[in-house]
Amino acid sequence: MRKKLRRFKEIRESGIVIERNTPLSNIIKGQWNALQFKNENDNILELACGRGEYTTGMGKLFPDRNFIGVDLKGSRLWTGMYVAREEKLTNTAFLRTQIDHLDRFFSPGEVNEIWIVFPDPRPKKSDERRRLTSTKYLDVYRKILVKGGWIHLKTDSDGLFQYSLELLAKQPFVKELQFTLNLYESKFSEDHHGITTRYEREFISQGFTIKYLKFRLF
Repeated sequence: MRKKLRRFKEIRESGIVIERNTPLSNIIKGQWNALQFKNENDNILELACGRGEYTTGMGKLFPDRNFIGVDLKGSRLWTGMYVAREEKLTNTAFLRTQIDHLDRFFSPGEVNEIWIVFPDPRPKKSDERRRLTSTKYLDVYRKILVKGGWIHLKTDSDGLFQYSLELLAKQPFVKELQFTLNLYESKFSEDHHGITTRYEREFISQGFTIKYLKFRLF
């Protein structure tokens, strides 16, 4: 418990994690470039980022872009915060909030791209609205994403992937939907920038193929 409380304190004081009651939490909307990053570069989100492996990984690869990992679990975000701090990734930050509250922290068009990497597949029918590709969340993304911005999904879940494909194909505001059932043996193999998460490596070792899709949202 003491270790957990220490980590929560570090998160609050880091200047890397935005959460309720931190100095920027009430004024960051529409001001990420000016107040957090102090540049005019594109802002890319990793949703349900966990330990922030994509957020920090892309932050290292692309210093001319800004990366924001979003998750509710402070214990997970601490790992990403620690890496960003140790690596001096000034283009990397984290937001501790629920994903359906994103429009409380971002203005329309403030986000340029979204990554959804191995989210909880929520296989129960009763949990459909909690899937991060459901219409509930697509409506949230449309409020903050630039018109025509890309959204990417990586998953090992056949059920979530099929659900997402079928739902996205029906949406008039979804364009250029592209997909593969086996990312690493497809023309999209370089889209993920060579970044793999701990869970992804575990899935691959168990014989799962990695499904991937991307689309533009208008």
